[in-house]
Amino acid sequence: MPISRKEVRHIAKLAKLRFTEAEEEVLAHDMSRILDYMGTLNQLDTSDIEPVTHVHDLTHAVRADSVQERIKHEEALSNAPDTDGDYFRVPKVIGQ
Repeated sequence: MPISRKEVRHIAKLAKLRFTEAEEEVLAHDMSRILDYMGTLNQLDTSDIEPVTHVHDLTHAVRADSVQERIKHEEALSNAPDTDGDYFRVPKVIGQ
């Protein structure tokens, strides 16, 4: 399924990305190849294959919740390069 540069630009706009014309051309080619491959996979007969959710038989191992010693507020603030009362002061990063 061929993807045009116009479609690449539309997808890029939705993702708030910008590409050069050369990059759009490469992406259009790569995306077309990926969709062609997906089309090939869709032609496979999987009617006798049992659906799975994982490729292995491992179970999800989680640890039990337990109360642990935590760092004291003053001790945490003592490691900060800058504080404002009971809070960490960090450099402004929004709007730069």
